[in-house]
Amino acid sequence: AAGARHAPLFLRADLTDIAALRSAIDQVRAAHGPITVLLNNAANDTRHSIEETTPESWDAGVAVNLRHQFFAAQAVAPDMRAAGGGSIVNFGSVSWKLKQGGMPVYTTSKSAVQGLTRSLARDLGPHKIRVNTLVPGWVMTERQIKLWVTETSREEIAKGQCIDELLMPDHIASMALFLAADDSAMCTAQDFVVDGGWT
Repeated sequence: AAGARHAPLFLRADLTDIAALRSAIDQVRAAHGPITVLLNNAANDTRHSIEETTPESWDAGVAVNLRHQFFAAQAVAPDMRAAGGGSIVNFGSVSWKLKQGGMPVYTTSKSAVQGLTRSLARDLGPHKIRVNTLVPGWVMTERQIKLWVTETSREEIAKGQCIDELLMPDHIASMALFLAADDSAMCTAQDFVVDGGWT
């Protein structure tokens, strides 16, 4: 039906399976038309020690925290070139800036996101495609609260942040919308930190 083109579309895909990722992007394109905004916001910050990290777990961590961002950008870049521009927002993390331990693969991958952003921004800039990194602080998602936020960690956040308020998903969404919109037309190759002044 004519109205079905703009109906909401929710797909599940294993982002570590690049063929599945590309297939999901193709399905989104078929349902909604050319893709001109990409939010690369998928990661796994499960804690892990240096000692327990294996070559296999290292590769798996990089796959879920970094690799898919490049291949998703690669998949949508032709749409953005054809449209005369677009916006790619790669999600990073303040964890590596804070020298946070206990998850070396995650923090390494997240630091690399900012390098990926700058590389893509240079290569895609001539096509008016801007690429930025959105760098969240410790966002109070259900997962974080359930698994890792304790009274002690909350006190550490309060000491670190200039604004002693809980960082919520809406705060991150607002920055993502700014970076997706034409309001950020001349912003590219930048890191936009939303962390209440922690870093």
